[in-house]
Amino acid sequence: MNELEKAREIINRVDTEMARLFEERMRVSEMVAHYKKENGLPILDSGREDEIIKKGSARIEDITLREYYVNFLKDTMSISKKYQSRLIEGMKIAYCGTEGAFAHIATRKIFPSGISVAYPDFGSAYKAVESGECDAAVLPVENSYNGEVGQVTDLLFSGSLYVNSMLELAVSHDLLGLPDAELSDIKDVVSHPQALGQCAEYIRNASFATHEFTNTALAAKHVAEKGDKTFAAIASEEAAEIFGLKVLARNINASRSNTTRFAILSRSENIPTSNKMDVYSAVLFTVKHEAGSLAKALDIIGAYGFNMRTLRSRPMKELLWQYYFYIEIEGNVHTEEGKEMLRGLEACCDKLKVAGTFTKQN
Repeated sequence: MNELEKAREIINRVDTEMARLFEERMRVSEMVAHYKKENGLPILDSGREDEIIKKGSARIEDITLREYYVNFLKDTMSISKKYQSRLIEGMKIAYCGTEGAFAHIATRKIFPSGISVAYPDFGSAYKAVESGECDAAVLPVENSYNGEVGQVTDLLFSGSLYVNSMLELAVSHDLLGLPDAELSDIKDVVSHPQALGQCAEYIRNASFATHEFTNTALAAKHVAEKGDKTFAAIASEEAAEIFGLKVLARNINASRSNTTRFAILSRSENIPTSNKMDVYSAVLFTVKHEAGSLAKALDIIGAYGFNMRTLRSRPMKELLWQYYFYIEIEGNVHTEEGKEMLRGLEACCDKLKVAGTFTKQN
């Protein structure tokens, strides 16, 4: 047996072992896919992938081979994601709005292989997951320009779903017209009131008349159906593609930092095992009707080393002039420190609810 034959014999033995390990790894991917579906989590977890590459490459001593091993890991994870996507393909994702709306764009970004199901309002989308009609919901919780989405916060307080992830989606408004229209033809614009407000400076400078619509995507559909070259919609580029319109002007919103945060909600709670800085917890509570109750609750949170990144109050519908509070905490409330902190809050709160512990999606 010459050297080449010896090398091939070793490769055959190694390939046999790698085939066994590959099958074992893909079986674990099935477990991951099942968990992600149960908890309404997206397939891509960029933080986890970065961690695997960092730890994996450290195992290879040869610097040259390390570069190839990184590529090997990336290819392996790509195959794993494709397999998970195949397993989760039938996952139904509820959102509020219609095709081309920013909620639909967020849903497709998080669950590219899922089945997006549109609902007319936030409550209907939320209840579709509670009832098992859908597996997860993607709902907006806050916009950097317009503030919180109070209806969704109310659902988090009263409902049974958990926030398992958050996506920050940059909002870019474009001016859309008919395929044969030019910017000089436009006299009227239609869109959602918030979009009109965010593009007020552009609209004012162009001297357009404005008309309100229920959402940006339906405004684009209205312009397409109306067939009037003097009408344009303020919506997304995706809406232009869906309804056969032309982008006449891009990024016409005044704020270039306009971002909407979308929550991914499901019936099961995903509990991260770490307490890294990229883990956050959403907690809702009411305090006792006593002087200093809120300050006491906030002091308890700080005493256990948790930093609040968000604090908002919302009126309670059933009790006049009574409020509940929504906070987002940097850290994992399921750690020992977090559990102690929650026990402390229980002593001074009438109602306490953990709405979820989550990470941010890119």
